[in-house]
Amino acid sequence: MTLPDQILSSATVFALALLSLALLVTVWRIVRGPTLPDRVLGLDMLVAIAIGLIAVVAIRTGFNLYIDIAIALGLVGFLATVAFARFILARGLSSEKVSVEQAAPGAGKRVRSSPAKVARRKRKGAR
Repeated sequence: MTLPDQILSSATVFALALLSLALLVTVWRIVRGPTLPDRVLGLDMLVAIAIGLIAVVAIRTGFNLYIDIAIALGLVGFLATVAFARFILARGLSSEKVSVEQAAPGAGKRVRSSPAKVARRKRKGAR
């Protein structure tokens, strides 16, 4: 085994060890996370660590198909993060709407403007 092969082998072992430790810490953060956004951020980090693990395994084995799998996992992870963010946003808005209606009944309802007011706003450029 040549020196570059030894360096590559030890670097991949070191990277696998660090990524495995990061995976464990991230799973602990997801389980323990006090809020839902903390858990979503932990899941996003978990996807990033999994991509890193797949990339290191691809380097170690020399099988390049793993890189394609890592790219696909990145796309799926991005879409999952966007979906979780939309879920959190919708959940947050619904809880704010409920708290507004509990504080002042009828305050969360929308009041319809008269056609004259709408026409004036359109002329001024407001929506």
